[in-house]
Order: sequence, then structure tokens, then C-alpha cells
Amino acid sequence: MASIVPISSPLLRAEISSTGAELVRLQDSAGADLLWDGDPAFWTGRSPLLFPMVGRARGDRIMVAGRAYEMGQHGFARTSTFTPVRSDAASCTWRLEASEETRRRYPFDFRLDVTYRLEGATLHMEADVTNMGDAVMPASFGFHPALRWPLPYGKPRSAHEVVFEKDEPAPIRRPVDGLLSTAQFPTPVRDRRLPLSDELFDAGALIFDTLASRSLVYGGAIRVDFPRMPHLGLWTRPGAGYVCIEPWQGYASPEGFDGDFADKPGMVAIAPGATEVFAMAISVSPPGS
Repeated sequence: MASIVPISSPLLRAEISSTGAELVRLQDSAGADLLWDGDPAFWTGRSPLLFPMVGRARGDRIMVAGRAYEMGQHGFARTSTFTPVRSDAASCTWRLEASEETRRRYPFDFRLDVTYRLEGATLHMEADVTNMGDAVMPASFGFHPALRWPLPYGKPRSAHEVVFEKDEPAPIRRPVDGLLSTAQFPTPVRDRRLPLSDELFDAGALIFDTLASRSLVYGGAIRVDFPRMPHLGLWTRPGAGYVCIEPWQGYASPEGFDGDFADKPGMVAIAPGATEVFAMAISVSPPGS
């Protein structure tokens, strides 16, 4: 049975589960829910953490030093049980460490610490990945929060848009059987703005693998900052009541790629004893606040 830890500030309240160290609820000061509720009719996720891989590998397996390891989409952290490290009224930290079970899928000694911290109207999310072994460790990491669409502030669903920090003229990618398309598609962003519609996601996620922005505003009320995350996914199931805004380091294997995990595009090489930090923040500014 998963345990749930609540944290709060005067302006936000959050709940985090021991399963996946996943954010499972986010509410504003009026008690309005900002995060998807996990309705299984569409998608049971709420805000899974993607580690040690973002996306899918060809055949759901990775190659390390000539040996194949089974690895499902987005890795195993999201279904693993994390151990609480510390918590107080406004923050909590969870830990996942390498085990015999994880080594059967990912043959590296790691420590993953995930911290959630509320500061005013901002939720800070940080993942520290430490290489506990004596060889270079390839890894990638992604956040996957599903925000309500529409948000609970009176704006109709059809009026929601994403406004990027910078122009995004580079082509985007699409998933092909869960892999990254080799084909490129014209960016749907115009003058930094991306109006949201179900039709936009008929072909699956929008994958920005050449991203200029490191922040955006969603629905005129939520700012998402991801200063060191160079890639971004946007996704929903058409007709569902959420849109996932996903800062990533890394992405799915390109079509046809079957090389070593370390050579998979978007990976980070973490030296023995070193820690790589991945972070994002969600700031809430309801209309009239």
C-alpha cells in the first residue's frame, strides 16, 4: 500500500506518493485541483518521474556493453517504491537506490533523491541522480505532470494555449510506435504561442528535441520553469481533461537506433561519484490574484 505525504504553503497544497515518488495532487489556496485525477478511462498517471530513460527503446530493451536488458517505456522509477528521507510542513524528499531488481534492467549503481518543496505559489521539484558505482553511468530523466485542461479558472477548454519563453522555429518530432520519428514536422508554434486542441494530438505527443525556451505559461495561470532541461514533450489523449507538460533530458530512441544505451541521443554521462541535478517548477497565478 502506497503512503501519501502532504505538504503545504499558504498558497498551495500538494500530495506525494511513495509509489514512484509521484506528485498525485496539487491544489491552489481555494482548494481547486490543478493536477489530473488519474481517471483510468483515459490515463491513470498524474505526474510520473521518468528514469533512467525517457520514452521507449527499440524492442523495449537497452544494450549495455553488448548485453541486452529489458526496459519498459519511461524506465522503472515510476512504478518503484521510494523510501522517505525527510519531510516537514512544506517539503519532502524520497529515495530510490539500486537493487538486484533494478540491476536486472539497468546494470548500474545509482541513488535517486527526489525533493518536492512549496514556496508561496510555487512547487519546486528536484531530482538528484548520483552515480554510486566506479564506471561512467548513462542516464536520462524526465518530468511528466498532467495539468487540468481546462484549468479551474473559468476559461473554456478551447481558449487554452501554451506561450513559450522564446520563439520555437525548429521542427518537431512525433512518436512512431513509441520511438522518435526520423521525420521532422513544421513547428505548430507561432509568435511563441501554441493554441491547444484535441486535433493537435491526433498523431501523439509533440516532441521538441531542439528547444529554445526554458519556461512557458499554460492557460494564462500556470508558469512552468525548467532551466536545465533541454527537451520538452506535450501530450494528451484527445478528449481527456489534461495536458502533460513534460520537461525532459533525453527522449525516445530514434527509429532504427539499436546501439549502446550510452550512445542513445539525449543521454547524460554521469561520472563515478558525481550527481546530476534535474529540476522544474510550477508557479500558480490565478486570474485576479
